[in-house]
Amino acid sequence: MSLTLNLPNSDGIIRGYELVGTPIARPAAPPRFNRIAYAAAHVVSDPRKETDPWGRPAIDWEATIAFRRHLWSLGFKIAEAMDTSQRGMGLDWAGAQELIRRSLDEARNVDGADLACGAGTDHLIASETRSLDDVIRAYETQVEYVEKHGGRAIMMASRALARVAASTDDYAKVYGRILSQARDKVVLHWLGDMFDPQLAGYWGSAQFEPALECVLRIIDENQDKVEGIKISLLDNAKEVQLRTRLPNGVLCFTGDDFNYAELIEGDGERYSHALLGIFDAVAPSASKALAALAAGDVATFRSVIEPTVPLSRKIFEAPTQYYKAGVVFLAWLNGHQNHFSLPAGMQSARGINHYAEIFRLADKANVLDKPDLAVRRMKNFVGVFGIE
Repeated sequence: MSLTLNLPNSDGIIRGYELVGTPIARPAAPPRFNRIAYAAAHVVSDPRKETDPWGRPAIDWEATIAFRRHLWSLGFKIAEAMDTSQRGMGLDWAGAQELIRRSLDEARNVDGADLACGAGTDHLIASETRSLDDVIRAYETQVEYVEKHGGRAIMMASRALARVAASTDDYAKVYGRILSQARDKVVLHWLGDMFDPQLAGYWGSAQFEPALECVLRIIDENQDKVEGIKISLLDNAKEVQLRTRLPNGVLCFTGDDFNYAELIEGDGERYSHALLGIFDAVAPSASKALAALAAGDVATFRSVIEPTVPLSRKIFEAPTQYYKAGVVFLAWLNGHQNHFSLPAGMQSARGINHYAEIFRLADKANVLDKPDLAVRRMKNFVGVFGIE
């Protein structure tokens, strides 16, 4: 089979494309890293069973859990039931509960498997939330569920809190209450409004500096309950500023899907750990790169990870909240699921030119694990749009 096909470019003109990439070999055993590396994992919908794809989409649990085994086999921890799994954009709290329970159960059967689970307030309707106590009770409900099933919590940002909080003191009150009650150390989550517009003004300010001071205050007041904080602002300078000011023992997890390569490598004094949605899509490359970094082979780390950055920037381009479509697109091309559809029909959030560029960048980054399969599926996909 010829590894060539016709694809549209950014202005819709059709041109032939010939693949140039080489798939990344899988390790014989899960490698060890010298950075903590969480991959935020997507869920696989089940379009053949859906009766209400926008309200309560069906989930293919077998394929969803199989993908987690894939990530564990490459050495990753999993950030479960986070925004990459479409929390609040296709996966509701009922679905998240089942996902958390199933993943925690599976982890007990996989040597070395580790995960932390997103706990938020998404079972509240933000527009109907009236008080901080409503938010506190909602966080308590979700953290309790995670802990009851033996999990550790990632405290997700809350749309409801963003709506009702009137000051930085309100954020300190809510976070202080939840952290004081947590059984284990918690990872905090600073998610920028480019990922979720309803989080604008989070931490009590639309400006970075006051928001940073609020975050640092919460961490200082609850340091014994904070493992670290994930920051997803797509601005490496802001992440470095936070990283520099964190207390000893509190970790910075990059969620910067634009600049993760340099942030993980670090500046010679400090570096970021990782909690990234892009690791779902480029897991073999990220695994090889992180293993090389742990072995002191910075040149290999850079040569493997840096080609994935243009791909990630395309997947996460504005409107950034629709990045899940690109992540699942690559999972389909690489054979991790047998269809390209997302909960809530989110595959429609991007257009054919976007997907064509993802295909080209994935090939150039050596991210297409099964080139023959990827070409066959891509030809079928573009054919739907009238491209032969």
